[in-house]
Amino acid sequence: MCGIIGIVSQDPVNQAIFDGLSVLQHRGQDAAGIVTSDGKRLYSQRNNGLVSSVFQSKDMRMLQGNMGIGHVRYPTAGSSSASEAQPFYVNSPYGITMAHNGNLTNDNALKKEMFRQDRRHINTDSDSEILLNIFAQELQKQDVFRVSPDDVFKAVSGVHKRCIGAYAVTAMITRDGLVGFRDPNGIRPLVYGKRETATGTSYIIASESVALITQGYEIVRDIKPGEAIYITLDGDVYTRQCAEKFNYTSCIFEYVYFARPDSIIDDVFVHKARMRMGHKLAEKIQREWSDHDIDVVIPIPDTSRTSALEMAMTLGIVYREGFIKNRYIARTFIMPGQAQRKKSVRQKLNPIEMEFKGKNVMLVDDSIVRGTTSGEIVQMVRDSGAKNVYFASASPAIRYPNIYGIDMPAASELIAHGRTEEQVATAIGVDRLIYQELDDLIDSVTEGNPKLSVFDCSVFTGEYITGETKQYFNDLRERRSDASKNNNGNEMSPIDLSSNP
Repeated sequence: MCGIIGIVSQDPVNQAIFDGLSVLQHRGQDAAGIVTSDGKRLYSQRNNGLVSSVFQSKDMRMLQGNMGIGHVRYPTAGSSSASEAQPFYVNSPYGITMAHNGNLTNDNALKKEMFRQDRRHINTDSDSEILLNIFAQELQKQDVFRVSPDDVFKAVSGVHKRCIGAYAVTAMITRDGLVGFRDPNGIRPLVYGKRETATGTSYIIASESVALITQGYEIVRDIKPGEAIYITLDGDVYTRQCAEKFNYTSCIFEYVYFARPDSIIDDVFVHKARMRMGHKLAEKIQREWSDHDIDVVIPIPDTSRTSALEMAMTLGIVYREGFIKNRYIARTFIMPGQAQRKKSVRQKLNPIEMEFKGKNVMLVDDSIVRGTTSGEIVQMVRDSGAKNVYFASASPAIRYPNIYGIDMPAASELIAHGRTEEQVATAIGVDRLIYQELDDLIDSVTEGNPKLSVFDCSVFTGEYITGETKQYFNDLRERRSDASKNNNGNEMSPIDLSSNP
């Protein structure tokens, strides 16, 4: 998962992009980058690390111009080297930079196609570089000296025809303007807004509305699936539907885990959706375990707090904060490598013993993925003297890998794959496990926007909107395994570009 942002203003944008990336930091802590334009040339800084460490004062002074894009990244593939920090750049045509959130599922085929058909070289393992070159090639086909909105939208239409998977994009054409677009299924979020200043109107495109609101921007609306927006350096705004077929199939995991609770995605308040998740979990307990002996409800911070509090209120049970979180440790779910995730759990959370000792504790988390974090936390709670430990997940059992930009590389690494609810409970060491029902999860989101009727729920159901093959999943397992990540980017995974098919 990644966070993207783009701004066109009448004032320098370096600080605004930095501030926007800082509030999108939860979407990726592996690398960060900013590219700005003064209308004549580009200025770039990108590297591994958090936003606060990648950009120093000297870097900010260097990032000149009134237009720019930014990116925060966590890797879903094997390499996490600094060379794959975004935004990416290609000089032809016009000089284009791009930041991408998502994952292409036909990247292998596209990489070969780019070499054989378009004579373009892809230098990294990143599908984002492929997406950039596809967009550049489609724009080059327009064969004009300076691009028009129509040229941009034709290029995005070409991207939609060639690229399969999930992509929310901000791109910058050095002398012309800012482009944003979203895949025809709308899997990854993208929103735009504006702000009036003394010098004129500024426009922003970002992954989440929180990047707009915290800087005083007015939310205009979400970019629709398949739609593109083009904002010129002069501040003229153009939008167009660029996909022949399009439909909302948003990733429901955005509402469960990734998005900040103060964000609004596709007109749904994430905080309210999580409140409803907690309420529905409580209703399930009332239906199936009416004689429960839960003494206290305790969230596993931070994402599950909203759901846990609503569960406690519905059940009429005491809510307590039982863990102190070290806020300087990255999100363990998106850390590359099982050993690193396991080591970080106890560094990240420390239990308050008095909240657990002698009590029947209901722990609440947003989800259970590999089970590593959950198992470590359960053991900490038992070590703190809990009588019984129960566990509730605000999402259903995750049994299948995600192929649209979330680090769930192989079914075999998912604790719920091939296991019953009781078996998962045993594996993580709890006395009882309660999963959210899928229909209840969907209802929790659609209650905020009834127009959203279909979601990407592939991690729960194994049904993929882009219809991938078994071979794709075999390749994905190899490319995204922990073993691959433990190479730390030292070994590339080249794709055969020979003339033979």
